[in-house]
Amino acid sequence: MTARRSHTLPEVVIVEPQIFRDQRGFFLETYRENTYREWGIPERFVQDNYSHSLKGVLRGLHYQLGEPQGKLVWAAQGVIFDVAVDIRKGSPTYGRWEGVLLTSDNQKQLYIPPGFAHGFCVTSECAVVMYKCTKYYAPKEERGVRWNDPKLAIEWPIRDPIMSEKDKMLPVLDNALEEDLPTYA
Repeated sequence: MTARRSHTLPEVVIVEPQIFRDQRGFFLETYRENTYREWGIPERFVQDNYSHSLKGVLRGLHYQLGEPQGKLVWAAQGVIFDVAVDIRKGSPTYGRWEGVLLTSDNQKQLYIPPGFAHGFCVTSECAVVMYKCTKYYAPKEERGVRWNDPKLAIEWPIRDPIMSEKDKMLPVLDNALEEDLPTYA
């Protein structure tokens, strides 16, 4: 298992697990607390989520304000383009993003720290996305930023995504209320 920090967002970690393949299939560890701590992921995970989405679906960009969630994301089936965006007021990397192709073949994981927005789109026929969270889902704290914000200029691999009505209505980062954005510590 190896990990590296994103060049764009140093707090974001890209994990490449060791995969043991043979004629039966494969085996890998999806999480090992002591190893992840060594890589700078000190948070304790309290919730696991499972998402199944069809080709062309885009979910995000989401974050929680008062109960910020760190997330460790991977594609258990299919292919997704996973994105982390630094939306913390005062951060030296404010408005920058990192995108990683997560697949059931490469089994890469993306760690998105608390205070960052997160989203993904599905480029395979369907995808099962698993992710661990450092805080419980708190609906009253849920916020978001529009996926196609021109200032962020995220290079999504799809043009006309299938989205929830709620996600379509999210503000661009410049129009988000000041009190609705996390602060860089």
